[in-house]
This record gives sequence, structure tokens and C-alpha cells, in this order.
Amino acid sequence: MISHLRDKCIVVIGGTSGLGLSATRACIEAGARVVAVGRDAAKASDVDARFGDTVRTLVADATDPVTAVEAIARGRAEFGGFDGLYHVAGGSGRRFGDGALHEVTDDGWRRTMDLNLTSAFNSNRAAARAFIELGTGGSVVNCGSVLAFDPSPRFFATHAYAASKAAIVGLTRSAAGCYAPRGIRFNVLAPALVATPMSRRAQEDDAILDFIRTKQPLDGGRIGHPDDLDGALVWLMSDQSRFVTGQVIAIDGGWGASDGQFAR
Repeated sequence: MISHLRDKCIVVIGGTSGLGLSATRACIEAGARVVAVGRDAAKASDVDARFGDTVRTLVADATDPVTAVEAIARGRAEFGGFDGLYHVAGGSGRRFGDGALHEVTDDGWRRTMDLNLTSAFNSNRAAARAFIELGTGGSVVNCGSVLAFDPSPRFFATHAYAASKAAIVGLTRSAAGCYAPRGIRFNVLAPALVATPMSRRAQEDDAILDFIRTKQPLDGGRIGHPDDLDGALVWLMSDQSRFVTGQVIAIDGGWGASDGQFAR
């Protein structure tokens, strides 16, 4: 990968597994130094061993408002700056009681919102404050979902999750308009179904796999790979996208352009 991120410090909230781990690797390969935040100490240790001096890890919970502040401060102290933040932490609330609207429990709603939306708010606020203090521009990228605007009720009826991801789009676009005069950019990557630990249920369901063959028809009709997002992420973190803000980029294999019901 070309060194589009040379000398930049990128913070990846949720950067030790799944989409975030792939992003951590891609940013490092593009020349960046990365602070990767995750909740699992063993996974963080693996990242340290794999990437050496190009990474620092922080074991912490993204729903804690102090976490992103500490991660940014660590990047500034150990890598000499702060240039971008990717918020990919979050996940399904199905185990907490998320589901179709009439089935969502109060606890399922609160915990799903906290896991996805509150965590993103925490990291975006910390990034905005840091960029203002530094007097520099910078890039914030949030991980959304196609379910925020292209629902799939048969297999993916988790309405608190969809609402949390739709709210991330609202947060991102409103922040983009507010902070554009300061050169602080906010954008969203919205994946469809990707093979991560969060999607294990879907990956093991033959009916869902049959659906995906027509719903995500690119490249033979497959579940996405984490590295399918990496090129767009590196671009949004780089100076090549300096005139781009407030955008939602779907990395979806054709999900939004396909009905996903009929074999061809």
C-alpha cells in the first residue's frame, strides 16, 4: 500500500479485532502510527506483538468518556501528534434484548444505544476537542451500517441497532457542517454484512448466506471481508480526501442496489 499516511498518528477505537484490527493494519501499512483501543487484553497483546513500535494499545471500554481522551493523549505523547480517529467500536445488541420494535426490551434499547451511539459520541467529542486545541484540521471516520437506511427485515430486524447507526449518520453530518471551517472532517463508512466476530450468527445460517448471494452480488455474491473497507478508510484519513466531509460511503457489495430476493 502507498504511504498515504506517512507521519500521521491515527487512533482506532475498536482497533484490536474485526474491522478495527484490519484498519489498524492498513493504516500502519500506509505509513501511520496507530493507537488501537480494545476491551480484550489478550487481543491487545497480540496487536502489540504483531506491529511493534508502530502501534500502542489501550485496553479500555469505548462507552467510558475517558477512553478516547486517553487514547488521543497517548498518541500525542508517544507519536508526536494526532491526525485522525476511526470509531469502529460497537456491536449487536441482540444478546441484550434488541430485535424487532415490538420485541425490543428497555435494557436492550439502552445497552445497544450505549454500545454504538454513546461510544461514538464520546470519541467524536474527544477528537473535536483535541483538534481545536491543536489548532489543526483532522479526519474523523465513523463506522455505520447499511441497516441505518437500507433495512432487511427478514434476517436483520434489530431496530435499536439500526436506530443507533442512523443516529451516527446524523451526528457525523451535523458535526461535518459545524467544524468544516476549522478543517475538521467527519465521514461515515457503512458496511453491509462483513465476516467479523459480531456476524458469526449470520455466517453460520444457510438461509442468510443464500440471501447474501443476491443481496451482495459483487465478487460472486459473498459476505464482505474486513479489508474491503480499508482502502476507503485510508483515503478518508489521508490528505487526498481533504475536500470531502459529511459523506456516507456504503461498502456493501451492492446491497443498496439489489433486491436480494431472486436468484439470477
